[in-house]
Formats: sequence, structure tokens, C-alpha cells
Amino acid sequence: MSKLFYDHLVVLEELEHHIKHTAETPEEKEEMWSIVDEILHHRIMGCVLDKLPEEDHYEFLEKFHHTPHDAELFNYINLRIDEDIEEAIKKEIEEIKEELLEELSG
Repeated sequence: MSKLFYDHLVVLEELEHHIKHTAETPEEKEEMWSIVDEILHHRIMGCVLDKLPEEDHYEFLEKFHHTPHDAELFNYINLRIDEDIEEAIKKEIEEIKEELLEELSG
């Protein structure tokens, strides 16, 4: 997966440990991480778009499309909302991690 502006917030050591000990083959491990990456991306982008005013969605998505790794995207978002988007993303990541661990353990 390519580098994204929110990557530094994603810490999944517990999930990594679980996948490492659950996956039976390297292909299965790769598939599991692919699914995790996709879930994270969709939920994080949903979190951002939920908080960002609708009139800014197009411009944000254009900026993201051109430079998905640019940490300045946080500045763009924070200038348009009343809360710290990094904290909102961290909270979303924790929720995702808990859901995935529960799903993989069950």
C-alpha cells in the first residue's frame, strides 16, 4: 500500500501479532493485511468526510488524489472543522482494531 497522510497514526501491533499467529500461509497473511488496509482506509476517509463540511469534500478529495501522502492535508482539514482530526482518526483506528481483533478471535 502506498504512503498516506494518516499512516503515522496507524499502530496495529496487537493486530499484527494476532495475524502473524493466525495466518497459515504467507498468502493468507498478505490477504488479511490487504483487507485490514482496505477497511482502515474506507473508515478513516469516512471519518474525515463526516467531519469535513460537504462543500469541501471535492477539494479535499482532489488534494488527496494528487498527494495522498502529504501531511499538509491535516492542516487543510483542521482549518475547516472545529475538532482535532488526528484525534478523531486515532479514535476510529482504535474502534477498527477492537472490531477486527474481536472478529479474528471469535
